[in-house]
Amino acid sequence: MDIRTTVVSRGFWLASLLTLVCAVAGSFLAQLPYLNLVGALVIALLLGMACQIQPQVINANRAGIGFISNKFLRLGIILLGFKLNLLQLAQAGVKTITLAIFVVTGMVLLTYNLSRKLGVEKELAILTATGTSICGAAAVMGVSPQIKVPDDKAERQRENEVLAVAIVAILGTVFTLIEIGLKPLLHLTAVQFGVLTGGSLHEIAHAVAAGSAGGPVSLDTAIITKLSRVLLLAPAALIIGWWYQHQSRKANPEATANEGPAKLPIPWFMAGFVLTSIIGTFLPLGDVALAGLVKLAYIFLGMAMAALGMSVNFRVIFQRGGNVFLAATISSVILMTCVTIASKLFF
Repeated sequence: MDIRTTVVSRGFWLASLLTLVCAVAGSFLAQLPYLNLVGALVIALLLGMACQIQPQVINANRAGIGFISNKFLRLGIILLGFKLNLLQLAQAGVKTITLAIFVVTGMVLLTYNLSRKLGVEKELAILTATGTSICGAAAVMGVSPQIKVPDDKAERQRENEVLAVAIVAILGTVFTLIEIGLKPLLHLTAVQFGVLTGGSLHEIAHAVAAGSAGGPVSLDTAIITKLSRVLLLAPAALIIGWWYQHQSRKANPEATANEGPAKLPIPWFMAGFVLTSIIGTFLPLGDVALAGLVKLAYIFLGMAMAALGMSVNFRVIFQRGGNVFLAATISSVILMTCVTIASKLFF
């Protein structure tokens, strides 16, 4: 083993230790009152950003941090598939799945187009749209690998990821409190309130926190409705990857003229996500084992989020987040209104 390999290996293990501490701390803190509205992944991201107060440590382990933010992200998303019980989703009925399809499709299109109208760059617009439409931070990080950017824009893309995650976290928390506050005024049944929270809030943690305010029936409905949206993460990543590649080739025909026909950007880790959901549904792994695998998924995702937080310039993020935050806020208000109406009419 030469000196360079030794340094890289040492950087990986130190980075793994740092990000693991952030992920475990995030999981613990997310169980506390009020912080459960934020969620473990966002807390891990914030802890990773806080680590930048020691820039010499971050710079010394940058190779390992980059590896974790890339590879551990994919591993975490694959393991997250164990959270999906396909039989429960099938039992939820056509109405719930149909609502999820309309929510994801409509919100992606609405948030993206609003963002673009306000001058937000394409990559940031699509990441924010997927985060608000599907399942928050996990969706942002799941779709981001499909947005292929040149090496000189890699740092900009990491900033886009953090900004999209931050917007989802802030808006999800605010709308969780709004929906809990509106509950007595909306006169919804327990099932209808569960549909509202699961169909309109961004993170799984947000849906759980708000749904629990309506009782056990509301909570169960919120989780099933939310997971129906999570199920669409894999097809959404595939479609968005194809669309982004098509748009890029259309915008730069000279640069792509000699590349031949475009290859379909298949996110193989999303295939793993679907496979683990099938395994978790049909193999008798047991509730304890499934819960452990899901917890492991959030540890890996938390490590990836912490690594992301360690590797971005978050001052830049705050400087250019206004327009995309406005677009996501408008679309979130429209989403809450539409899902409230749908819950009253169809559930």
